[in-house]
Amino acid sequence: MLVIFIRSSKRSQESDAELVQKYRNSGESVYLGELYQRYTHLVFGVCMKYLKNVEESKDAAMEVFEKIMSELKRHEVENFKPWLYFVAKNHCLMKLRRESSLHAHKDGFTRFYNDFMEFEDVTHLLNGKADTEQVVEFLRNGIKELKEEQKHCIELFFFENKSYEEIAQHTGYSLMQVKSFLQNGKRNLKIYLQHRYGK
Repeated sequence: MLVIFIRSSKRSQESDAELVQKYRNSGESVYLGELYQRYTHLVFGVCMKYLKNVEESKDAAMEVFEKIMSELKRHEVENFKPWLYFVAKNHCLMKLRRESSLHAHKDGFTRFYNDFMEFEDVTHLLNGKADTEQVVEFLRNGIKELKEEQKHCIELFFFENKSYEEIAQHTGYSLMQVKSFLQNGKRNLKIYLQHRYGK
């Protein structure tokens, strides 16, 4: 965690480059604390631009300064302000990409759950034993146990929204193989659930 010290008049007169060099030489966060005081508004502004949320931006701004504690020790930085802007921007974009990926994955499992629960015996098997979140977790574990080609087709179809034709082009499988891998994958998942959770 970054420790912020009260700004001294002497330190506030030092340039960014001087503070960076002193931090690199000593490892003392007091120098980074001065840079934090100097540029916290800049980093917060960048975070707000991309994240559009005050609390998330506050957290992200602190994460950026925690990140540069280690980055400055590994890299020579000649122009601190534009470099800091670049780090903050990349941090926010990575955060947005991770969140987008998580949402897409969750949506994929929701689609898969809705499709898979059309099996009447699966519905009967799990009714009263698990809620939706638990069934999704069961399916997630089961997918890991499938043969590679079945797992690959299921992931492309449900989690990447690809059609049979697109999966065939992507994998080199024929349309008949794609349909077969999807059907067999779902059937094997049903068997997995029956053996694992049907007791």
